[in-house]
Amino acid sequence: MRSSRDLAEILKRIDGRGYKAYKDIQGAYDFGWFTLYIDHVQGDPFASPSRLRARVPQSKAQIPEAWRKNSSRLVALEDYLTRQFARVAGAVARGVKGTGKSGLIAIDKPGQQVLPRTSMVVTPEYVESRFVVGLPASGRRVLGHQAETILCHQVPEIVRKSLLAKNLDSQAVQEHVEVVEDADYIREHLAEQGLVAFVANGSILPRASGISDKPMNAKEAVPFQSPKTLEVTFITPNHGEITGMGIKVGITLIVGGGYHGKSTLLRALEKGVYNHIPGDGREFVITNPNAVKIRAEDGRGVEKVKISPFIVNLPRGVDTDRFSTSEASGSTSQAANIIEALEGGAEVLLIDEDTSATNFMIRDVRMQQLVSKDKEPITPFIDKVRQIYTELGVSTVIVLGGSGDYFDVADTVVMMDEYCPRDVTAAAKQVAEAYRTERIPEGGAGFGTISRRCPLPESIDPTKGRGKIKIAARGVESIQFGREEINLRYLEQLVDPSQSRAIGDIIFYAKRYLDGSRSIREGIELVMQDIEREGLDVISPYKGQHPGDYALPRRHEVIAALNRLRTLKVQVKPE
Repeated sequence: MRSSRDLAEILKRIDGRGYKAYKDIQGAYDFGWFTLYIDHVQGDPFASPSRLRARVPQSKAQIPEAWRKNSSRLVALEDYLTRQFARVAGAVARGVKGTGKSGLIAIDKPGQQVLPRTSMVVTPEYVESRFVVGLPASGRRVLGHQAETILCHQVPEIVRKSLLAKNLDSQAVQEHVEVVEDADYIREHLAEQGLVAFVANGSILPRASGISDKPMNAKEAVPFQSPKTLEVTFITPNHGEITGMGIKVGITLIVGGGYHGKSTLLRALEKGVYNHIPGDGREFVITNPNAVKIRAEDGRGVEKVKISPFIVNLPRGVDTDRFSTSEASGSTSQAANIIEALEGGAEVLLIDEDTSATNFMIRDVRMQQLVSKDKEPITPFIDKVRQIYTELGVSTVIVLGGSGDYFDVADTVVMMDEYCPRDVTAAAKQVAEAYRTERIPEGGAGFGTISRRCPLPESIDPTKGRGKIKIAARGVESIQFGREEINLRYLEQLVDPSQSRAIGDIIFYAKRYLDGSRSIREGIELVMQDIEREGLDVISPYKGQHPGDYALPRRHEVIAALNRLRTLKVQVKPE
């Protein structure tokens, strides 16, 4: 292995040469107390920056075993170290200028959620950070002396301040890992208390703004306080007793006037499938990990989805047992989204009437009288939500402001009053009894079965021109997959662009399992098992480059993305 002195000599030698001369530095370098790996060198100052790793042996890093003693703490520790590396890099990486991305030192910085990532790897043997560097240039000429400053001075300083335990705020690290461990503990014990979600007292649910995921100023926000009738307590490993509102299995309505916090609560529950950093306000807003947000999605493609539990007898004899369209309506898209979520193993559906198709959610008695059932192909959700729970065991949480008919099917009704929840279940039942709707239930006595849709592997094609593979995330909202764009805009539980990057490569990797005989869920679950066993690196199409910019998505968003690939073709197998 070459030394840090060798690296400095190479950089001096190539100073002023064409940019491709930087290829000479690719490889590993011994800095004495850590090893620097230059895995990929960019071909141009405007190209994606070079990929590097810094590996520190535990004999030097001395990360306490207590910080990494279980999977929850390990994920939290790697998250903390990633954030620390980003903070230090932001302060240290200064003074080097040039063309394009010259002087950049960056790591895949997380947001408010704590996700398994590839940016940092902690093992009993070593700590490894994976980051990028913009190798400096003037025009397209190597700036060797500036590169030496970056690689031989700035990078070691960043590594020293972010990966050695003695330079970390031990109290902050401890709180980080303990919060995540306790959140996972509560999530694992929700079912024991008959719950699908939990919101701790004192939580800050509102965000700073509509474009920020950071918490609202504590002086302005109303801390969450559970009604006494819905209070439950968890005894956590680190924070002891944590008390808050438990949302029970079954059908829960969140009601109240406009701007009183209904949707704010639901959005917190959507994100409660993930853990959050200390200070976020939602550290102990905990949701069943298989909760899926459902909404209408006009214009999306649908491939052979059995939407007949909700929609039958469409004009022109359209088959709703194997419904396909390139431009779904509000009602057909929402029906397809529910069925696909159930196919994927959802255990909780989260629905906000504001983002739902009105005619899918309700058909009141007056409309039933005017438009007879034989003229209306849609069976509204109100007539299927109870069946989904009793037959499939799937609970539903619905935000409502305009239809009291749902009182008839609800198990629990929570009213948000100036951001304060109240248990109004008894009052809602009294209203339902006093003001009977007399609407006629539609759609039959049972929900029906879920089809097994098995993708054809040739329909999952990431190539674009001359057989070249092209998979690229565009932020959180889309993935270029070959010639197609997968629109993720309405997958509201995606929180990080690095999840989108991972999803694109997971779909490509899944082709080895999606051979026409396995269902979508079966194939994706096999991929997730590979990831759990071998790490997220396994999905990278570029072997040996140790990607540092993946964050783990849930299988539900992977399945949803695959269902939105417009080239997807499936066979429907016997149920």
